[in-house]
Amino acid sequence: METQEGEDRTPLLKESQPGTVPACCSARYNLALLAFFGFFLLYALRVNLSVALVDMVEPNISLAKNTTSNVCPEHSSTINVPRNTTGEKYSWDADTQGWILGSFFYGYIITQIPGGYIASKIGGKLLLGFGIFGTSVFTLLTPLAANLGVGYLIAVRALEGLGEGVTFPAMHSMWSSWAPPLERSKLLSISYAGAQLGTVVSLPLSGLICYYMNWVYVFYIFGALGVLWFFFWMWLVSDTPETHRSISQAEREYILSSLKDQLSTQKSVPWRPILESLPLWAIVVAHFSYNWTFYTLLTLLPTYMKEILRFDAQENGFLSALPYFGCWLCIILSGQIADYLREKQNLSTVCVRKCFTLIGMIGPAVFLVAAGFIGCNYALAVAFVTISTTLGGFCTSGYSINHLDIAPSYAGILLGITNSFATIPGMVGPVIAKNLTHNNTVGEWQTVFYIAASINLFGAIFFALFASGEVQDWAVSGYHLHRN
Repeated sequence: METQEGEDRTPLLKESQPGTVPACCSARYNLALLAFFGFFLLYALRVNLSVALVDMVEPNISLAKNTTSNVCPEHSSTINVPRNTTGEKYSWDADTQGWILGSFFYGYIITQIPGGYIASKIGGKLLLGFGIFGTSVFTLLTPLAANLGVGYLIAVRALEGLGEGVTFPAMHSMWSSWAPPLERSKLLSISYAGAQLGTVVSLPLSGLICYYMNWVYVFYIFGALGVLWFFFWMWLVSDTPETHRSISQAEREYILSSLKDQLSTQKSVPWRPILESLPLWAIVVAHFSYNWTFYTLLTLLPTYMKEILRFDAQENGFLSALPYFGCWLCIILSGQIADYLREKQNLSTVCVRKCFTLIGMIGPAVFLVAAGFIGCNYALAVAFVTISTTLGGFCTSGYSINHLDIAPSYAGILLGITNSFATIPGMVGPVIAKNLTHNNTVGEWQTVFYIAASINLFGAIFFALFASGEVQDWAVSGYHLHRN
């Protein structure tokens, strides 16, 4: 593995000292920044329903009202009545709410592998752009759909999922042409960190919009911003360094020379070797396990805060966002640390990926279980959930970008495959959790946390055993590992 890393590194440092192509204002970092804002909006569009739903449902429908009161004392110091109650209320029970929250993922799972495949053929720019544009348009239609009936709302959420499904494979596909191997962790962690910050900002902001305005504006505001981003993306970005309008010659040379031995020129996709690749299945298992915890918390944290810990909607938004703020910071920092460890030749790629994945999955499991055991200690509950989600940020420089290490040419397709499996938790996790927490007791929520923690633990161990950091021989031209 060490020799392999040496081989990857040689063309980089021979052709260009890093100082000659500064990161500041470079085309690749501009791409990372625009992608950052794209994923920011993508996640804002995805999670705003979790907060708005609390306001969309008639209070007495929540079975919890009777059972909550004797679990924890009322916590809020503020008056628990929204300023604005003009928003329509619907009588959806807990199971219906579970299906509404899960419906997004039914669309999302369908477009993962096609997204990766299409991106490898036509490039990621159009696919990512129109994916976010479509999601934004359907978000604008959400209030209308809710008025027409629960079936329409589920359909619109599923269509949003279809649009979002292509985005990660398309982005991975673009980075396979744009990210020099020793800058991968940095560039990808910047672009994907937008997802966490989108969650951070949209949870409290949605809470405030529901509180002061009306829940329909949650969908109108974020939807409109998504449409605006689309125009900037189409104007400023290009699929490859060769086709970029304003990239400097030095940067173009630097990127192309660093990738020259890593990409495959063959047109057909080697499906069989891909599906037989154990390092790919290691990513699949890790991705599935991590997402189980992530999606369960993402969709149900506002409910847990409201029904068990008894925070009101306004506090709820801010406190629900805190864990994702920690995760965002962790993603940015861990990306820098990961590339530092690799570039200074201290650690091989596979060692960095495995270590970061272990920290990012076992850490959250421990603190998540702990969070279920502290009863009504609000400060500790919020602290433990925050630490749990923050540590998860290490995974972005672990399994999350390992696709680009093992097969840069097919990174979009590989991400489509792993993300398809990793979307299943988004579909079944919240539904199972809602079914396990009918009475909203602390004991029921402990079960939800136990399940998430044990799945995390399994995924971490599997990845540590079977992951790889080398370009696989089926992923380069002529089916052989390059040798300098």
